[in-house]
Amino acid sequence: MAKPYPYFVSLDEARNICHKNRIPVSIEEVSIDNFLNRIVAENVIAKVNDPPFDNSAMDGFAVKFSDTKTTPATLKIVKMVAAGKNIPINLAPGQAVKIMTGAPIPNGADSIIPIEKCTIKEDLVILSERSKPHFIRKKGENFTKGSVLFKPGECLTAEKISLCASAGVSKIEVYKKLKIAIISTGDELKTPGDKLEYGEIYESNSYGISSLIELFGHKAIRFPNVIDNIEKLRETLNEAAEKCDLIITSGGVSMGDRDFVRKIMEEEGEIKLWRVKIRPGSPPIFGLWNNTPIFGLPGNPVSSHVVFHSLVSHWLSNLTKTKPKQYIIQAILSDNIKTVDGFTTFRRVELFYQDSILYAQLKGHQGSGNMAGMAMSDGLTILEPNSSGEKGSKCKILLL
Repeated sequence: MAKPYPYFVSLDEARNICHKNRIPVSIEEVSIDNFLNRIVAENVIAKVNDPPFDNSAMDGFAVKFSDTKTTPATLKIVKMVAAGKNIPINLAPGQAVKIMTGAPIPNGADSIIPIEKCTIKEDLVILSERSKPHFIRKKGENFTKGSVLFKPGECLTAEKISLCASAGVSKIEVYKKLKIAIISTGDELKTPGDKLEYGEIYESNSYGISSLIELFGHKAIRFPNVIDNIEKLRETLNEAAEKCDLIITSGGVSMGDRDFVRKIMEEEGEIKLWRVKIRPGSPPIFGLWNNTPIFGLPGNPVSSHVVFHSLVSHWLSNLTKTKPKQYIIQAILSDNIKTVDGFTTFRRVELFYQDSILYAQLKGHQGSGNMAGMAMSDGLTILEPNSSGEKGSKCKILLL
């Protein structure tokens, strides 16, 4: 019997279905101490020129280039200027001003001679070579007042925060962090640090997925592990839907008798899609629980990470007009990789150079429970549905 919702769809189809089910994201103002990993919601505008004035790129002497065409040249030292608040200085022909890095260029000076190229004798400086016009940093050469530094959707890194500070930007409008519930399910799960009994394992998915959510600029709220019990699961999902903007579960989405996330979504939720043609990670669910979007990720840790990288991250990025926070390169496969027709294949690989060519080789066994292989890999293959995965062929690699 046909499913009443899209079933076993391609990765592109899954993304399109998810993108049609958006939620509103509000905006708030934050100060520069809280910029890291925040997503810009309005244009960030420079408040000053950078540099705000012509200044010296090094310690030395500010001079007129015409005075240094014939060397050695002897000039009279008339002033010394350092970085900081200054009174404008005028430079006449035959004169030199001793200048420190970052100090304003005197009026009339058009080049710098480095200190190591000079000999100083009392109030005279003897230049051993021509001065350098390009040793002057020109006003506004980095950016100008009123220019757009960042547009909506930009995720702020340490370097971008430094640029904001240089531009005099102390507050910006950003998208408010989504509150995202993380719920792991399964009788076998124990919290790291607790004693394990025979048949139990430590729960890891919520920690890894929570960290990925934080990297994407949102707030992860980890709920206690839920045992395989419909009533407990319903209670936790209801609480998560009330408190959070998005729910992510792990485990319980496949076709087994105790896959309760799938069962409760079929009976009481609203499934938008179930199962995606990716390897590993094919059983995910996307839908609504009490009108709150929910991604049901597989329980195997590698599969849960693959689904996050390939599906959840794209949905989050789409909400805030952000490019997916992923770095994709190309490498040559040094191994044959088994593919399935119609499926996108993600395999853990290690990268290495040989004769200046970048290669990717399989890292560890590729079981979906082998998180050690994932953690020790450099990236994941992105073998499209029509890819052969043959040794020697080019392949896109998602860097981890």
